[in-house]
Amino acid sequence: MTAKPGTVPFVLVGDLMMDITAVTNEPINYASDTRAQISIQPGGGAATTAAWLAHLGEDVHLIGALGDDLFATMFREALTGLGVHLHASKIRGTATGTCIVLVDATGERTMLPDPGANQALDVDQLTDSLFTAGAHLHLSGYTLLNSATRGVGQVALTRARARQLTSSMDLASAAPIAVSRAPIWAALDQVDVLLANSHEATALTGLADTNAAMAALAEAVETVVIKCGPDGAVAAQGHLRYAVPALPAKVIDTTGAGDAFAAGFLASWCAGRELPEAVAAGVAQATRTLGRVGGGPMTP
Repeated sequence: MTAKPGTVPFVLVGDLMMDITAVTNEPINYASDTRAQISIQPGGGAATTAAWLAHLGEDVHLIGALGDDLFATMFREALTGLGVHLHASKIRGTATGTCIVLVDATGERTMLPDPGANQALDVDQLTDSLFTAGAHLHLSGYTLLNSATRGVGQVALTRARARQLTSSMDLASAAPIAVSRAPIWAALDQVDVLLANSHEATALTGLADTNAAMAALAEAVETVVIKCGPDGAVAAQGHLRYAVPALPAKVIDTTGAGDAFAAGFLASWCAGRELPEAVAAGVAQATRTLGRVGGGPMTP
């Protein structure tokens, strides 16, 4: 899709993955067989958000690393086919990042990721020409949570702030945050918008209540948006609080719903929409992903 005239350039940094998704309607039979429907599609938080932004007609640049295998070829063809400008180094002798995604009868997903070539993401890939005033940087929290790529994420945020880009970060995943909160907290003062789901927000703050977690995060970040699944989303901007309800949805696979939310929200927020309207755009975009297998607009 051709970028909309006058659109804000988006620069995304994060993992480039291929998802192998297994959807099953029965409990997993440990040490035996469980019937499933298997599909393969591009994934990774930053890549899925980039794919949806491009699908919405935005000008999108995705920075990451791929291996030198068939999955790398599949990934490149799918993302460039959507109109994403892909700035991905080829890491020879290394497999492209891969994630096994198990989706149960409720649509909930459990992920088993192998970062592969993403471990080799290097600061040299942060091309100077992409970091221009007026652009927007979106960083996947995985980049900071992974010690091998943490420096790249830190440099990206520092450069964005120095060159007058707006910036956002998606916390990405609750389990690794609970193990290592410090790298995320250290970066919050360089982020304009923080996106998280309720589990990630409580994991980062150590607070069990979503509203308390949002209040704590709003002390550190100008704009905080928390996705609450079937309860919609809440947002904070200074002392202002907003709640946006969920939309009716048939849930087949929740994979990538948060990344699609980020795309819908950012496209609206960077276009100058008010916060409640941007959050509603995020909710609407996330809802569109729930009725299909896979996180992005790519056909499995």
